[in-house]
Amino acid sequence: MSASENQPEDRPERSTPEGSAAAAARMREPHLWVDLQVKQAMERGEFDDLPGAGKPIDDLGEHHDPDWWLKKLVEREKISILPPALALRKEDLELESVLDKQAGEKQVRSTLEDFNRRIVNARRQLEGGPPVVTALRDVEAEVEAWRTRRTAKREAAAARQRETDEARRRWWRRG
Repeated sequence: MSASENQPEDRPERSTPEGSAAAAARMREPHLWVDLQVKQAMERGEFDDLPGAGKPIDDLGEHHDPDWWLKKLVEREKISILPPALALRKEDLELESVLDKQAGEKQVRSTLEDFNRRIVNARRQLEGGPPVVTALRDVEAEVEAWRTRRTAKREAAAARQRETDEARRRWWRRG
């Protein structure tokens, strides 16, 4: 494939006088260039099978909401926008599972210190909203609890492995 075959027909080389003239024309009338690009994309079928194709456009109705697009984005992307106090409460409920996913003690400590720092910062802010009632976490106690849970999980996994190995040995001995 030659270099001229890679060039789209509407974009000649810039080094030629025709190329600079075409670029200048494109700058003077960008809507024509955009229309051409859309037309070519339609011919290539790039707009086929888009989400919402064939569905009616929601009419504005009597009460037009200027933030309709933002609400649609939040709904479509499942974005949760909570005040800091509520976000911290939610995070507090899920903190143990987050800590259990950490690989080492250093990461656990870092996560806990960051969580405590955000609680203190949220308490200092006087922006309104619900009060911050989330308690600070004791880093040492949480690290010890993390170690205990980690040890228990390892022991449970080892016990399951022993049971599986024993079942395999019994199966082989039967024959």
